[in-house]
Amino acid sequence: MQYNIRGENIEVTDALKTYVEKKVSKLQRYFEQPISEVHVKLKVYNDEQHVEVTIPMSRLLLRAEEINTDMYASVDLVVDKLERQIRKHKTRVNRKYRQEGSPKHLFADSEAASDTALKATTEEELDDDLFEVVRTKRFNLKPMDSEEAILQMNMLGHTFFVFTNAITNVTNVVYKRKDGRYGLIEPN
Repeated sequence: MQYNIRGENIEVTDALKTYVEKKVSKLQRYFEQPISEVHVKLKVYNDEQHVEVTIPMSRLLLRAEEINTDMYASVDLVVDKLERQIRKHKTRVNRKYRQEGSPKHLFADSEAASDTALKATTEEELDDDLFEVVRTKRFNLKPMDSEEAILQMNMLGHTFFVFTNAITNVTNVVYKRKDGRYGLIEPN
């Protein structure tokens, strides 16, 4: 595994780097193919320790982030969150295991990993796998710029807003990020 560990407002010590590598390497047991690269971003703001981990794979992107007052606790929490994501995805894949094009081959089929994952999967996690649309909204997309879309989003009290970009005439989405700033999604 190739680790890309970066620090923002923190110096990444050898002890911290070793701890992150040890914890994240435990995720390898869930996969048949080796994980080639892992991107870890460690940030410190005020008294909050942020950890972001991204694992890009051929047909799957794993990403999690956690905030805590202790950096080592943040690393533990983010690895736990990634394990839950993997178990949830593996459960979903196993439900449609015979379907063509399913990424089932990504996951290890070992008895130990499966037993551990199944024991840890609770009824609540299984219920989360069911995607149910409870409401459908239809509306006309008005041409506007991103600033006007952000104003509309804030007036409605939503965290995202879909609109037609007045310049490109393409559907875009603005959204509010966790850090309080805004993002824009544009199709290629």
